[in-house]
Amino acid sequence: MNIHEHQAKKLLKEFGVPVPNGVYGFTVDEIIQKSKNLKTEKYVLKAQIHAGGRGKAGGITIANNINELKQAANQLLGKTLITHQTGPKGRKVERLYVEEASNVDKEFYLSCLVDRKSSKIAFISSMQGGMDIEETAIKSPEKIITTKIDYKDEISESECEKVIKVFNLEYDAKDQGINLIKCIFKMFKHKDASLVEINPLILTKENNIICLDAKVILDDNALFRHPDHLELRDLKEEDPKEIEASKHGLSYIKLDGNIGCMVNGAGLAMATMDIIKLYGQTPANFLDVGGGATKEKVSSALKIILSDKNVKGILINIFGGIMRCDILAAGVVDAAKEIKIDLPIVVRLAGTNVEEGNKILKGSNLKIITASDLSDAAEKIVNVIK
Repeated sequence: MNIHEHQAKKLLKEFGVPVPNGVYGFTVDEIIQKSKNLKTEKYVLKAQIHAGGRGKAGGITIANNINELKQAANQLLGKTLITHQTGPKGRKVERLYVEEASNVDKEFYLSCLVDRKSSKIAFISSMQGGMDIEETAIKSPEKIITTKIDYKDEISESECEKVIKVFNLEYDAKDQGINLIKCIFKMFKHKDASLVEINPLILTKENNIICLDAKVILDDNALFRHPDHLELRDLKEEDPKEIEASKHGLSYIKLDGNIGCMVNGAGLAMATMDIIKLYGQTPANFLDVGGGATKEKVSSALKIILSDKNVKGILINIFGGIMRCDILAAGVVDAAKEIKIDLPIVVRLAGTNVEEGNKILKGSNLKIITASDLSDAAEKIVNVIK
């Protein structure tokens, strides 16, 4: 679950991470009134959207006084920002964040994430941070180091020193850096985060370490442990179809193609999308109905797929394990009749009771085409929409 920068900084601050003082608001009057309480000569105004690249898109402004801040806020609130992460439609700015300006001496990059391959927590650090970190990763990958830490209660001081070694900090700044890593590690573990990214992490001219920007992603699968995290969710930053899917326990992500996909299992869903591309078309979505797909779940999934006007055909790829193929086939047929699907549907079934499942599909008198394997299914759906 993505959260806004001001929310991320509040979480980090609770665990002792140094961040600039700041305020947020939903109207210009609100943000100006709150900003008057900040102790600074300069203000940093930031658009709050769930996407990176705000600086290059005009979403971050420095104001020298309260009047400049008001003028900039009027221009930014309600503006649509287009960045490399928003897509061509961009994101509308509906909330603003203002913080005290910092005297930047050096900029670093720091992030912390789950490394699924090693089952460890990986810290990524670089002596070059800021807006061009992607370019650094491409042109100078040796300037970026990764330190993997076992998942445990506390990170050791020596491990912290490995993470910040690339920053070349000395004396008090080094002590601050070590404490910073300890605080981030603690927050990451206790809040069940999947990503904490600080870009840039700065050393000020006063020799202080401060997190100038912060991005935090919280693990949706851990919401049962953190019901308060739901209060941080901003539905305006999410696709309406993705919101609807979450209500039915479906994992759905909208894409730009024309072949709707309904699959059980994330890995199988990724393979399905890949093979659609291999045969010359583009998937319209990622949709995982999970291992226990019921008729109601299948019906909800098909309705969400059909709500995308770009969809010209549907590929259903199911491996029957926990859910038997005959039960799932019956659910597909019932759901297709209920919502009167006119688009061609290709169904590939494999696993438990696959023969019975295919008989149900073939005897349904619907526009359902059965496939023998995944390659056959992809080829058929691509040909039929042509």
